[in-house]
Amino acid sequence: MDERSRMLADEKIGKLLFKLSVPATIGMLVQAFYNLVDTIFVGRAYGAESIQAIGGIAVAFPIQMIGMAISLAIGIGGASIISRRLGERELEKAEKTFANLIFLSLFSSLTMTVAGLAYIIPLLKTFGATDTILPYALEYLEVILYGTVLFSLAMVSNAVIRSEGNAKVAMNSMLISGGLNVILDPIFIFSFGMGIKGAAIATVLAQAIGVLYVIRYFLSGKSILGFHFGALRPDRNIITEVFAIGMSPFTRNVSGSFMVIILNNLLAFYGGDLAIAVFGIINRLMMFTLMPMFGIIQGLQPIVGFNYGAKNFGRVRDTIKLAILATTCMSIAGFLILYLFPEQLFGIFSSDLQLITEGKSAVRVIVLATPLVGFQVVGAAFYQALGKAKPSLFLSMCRQMLFLIPLVIILPKYLNLSGVWAAFPLADALAFTVTVFMVIREFRLLAEKGENMKNDPASGNLSARGN
Repeated sequence: MDERSRMLADEKIGKLLFKLSVPATIGMLVQAFYNLVDTIFVGRAYGAESIQAIGGIAVAFPIQMIGMAISLAIGIGGASIISRRLGERELEKAEKTFANLIFLSLFSSLTMTVAGLAYIIPLLKTFGATDTILPYALEYLEVILYGTVLFSLAMVSNAVIRSEGNAKVAMNSMLISGGLNVILDPIFIFSFGMGIKGAAIATVLAQAIGVLYVIRYFLSGKSILGFHFGALRPDRNIITEVFAIGMSPFTRNVSGSFMVIILNNLLAFYGGDLAIAVFGIINRLMMFTLMPMFGIIQGLQPIVGFNYGAKNFGRVRDTIKLAILATTCMSIAGFLILYLFPEQLFGIFSSDLQLITEGKSAVRVIVLATPLVGFQVVGAAFYQALGKAKPSLFLSMCRQMLFLIPLVIILPKYLNLSGVWAAFPLADALAFTVTVFMVIREFRLLAEKGENMKNDPASGNLSARGN
């Protein structure tokens, strides 16, 4: 057993989760920060037209998220398999999975680029672009689509790196791309006078440098996993398992994009460009304040996956309990920041008083149930790490598809624009209730498997492999 495998199997859970989560958290914060910076610089660059420019990014972002959702499905699904294969000491199978992930990343991202560019205007209109917002959204999204393959390779390879317990390399990759994006943004937007298109070019160039860093890591031989071109040949069993597990994050993100279609069209009807821009800013702020919890998720995945594969069920439960505590504290902190300082936060993006006033009232409603979000996120990630595709998929669908979309359609009929904002905390509260029930049930099953291991090791091994 190599050093990283020993670490995942034996190191104290608190120290191990901290060691793997902090680099991921820092990387995620930097990524969220450059998304904020894009919007801030664009808002400041366009002055009186800031509402339309910010609206352009807000409309383009969920289309970009579809590509990211596919990459997340590949990366998270593959990382879960790799962690469990390493726990079972099946290195060759882990390496074959890695090669298949690279194939899937290239194929899916190139397909997304071609399809996106072919239907870019109908897509933007479907996602709620008004006539005044469309030119800005089009200028931004065209460039982003050309960089889809870079975004995909970065997300998938970083997930693989974390699955082998090397979170610092994944963090460095995200720091490089995020930091460069922040540096390049003002150069392309202001110095070169490229506006919103410059923001997109800066993002793609920064991502390219991050991908080069990751390629260098794998070619250096520092990874547990070796890359073999012959293994790029698609394996139906691996691909099926990747998407079965990855379907949960894919559904969560795609349902989020589908929700934005409904939401932006409702916002355009009840509040026009202003409401679309307000939600675009709130979305960026929520990503930044809550992103640290996704660092915890990325840290727990290799621990849970490895120890579940090694039948160490006690370590699995302890990891999840600690992750729930950490993400709940983070979600409470995010709630306090957004609820107490909305005027100051919106003022960073624009000096438009109407935008700030509307944003203040909207964000204070939307974040009311944010303290419950940490538990929801850990619950879905728990099932992903165990390789249990169906419950993970169900939890991922809960908030967006089962609760938020119906509420966001029904409530505005009675409460107008306020009903759109009120749908968010109600959906979070309902999804939290469902997640609590399912996680408690899974903990009981893990406890039973642990008892089976003590009383009858052969029976425990058999039960550990089931879903």
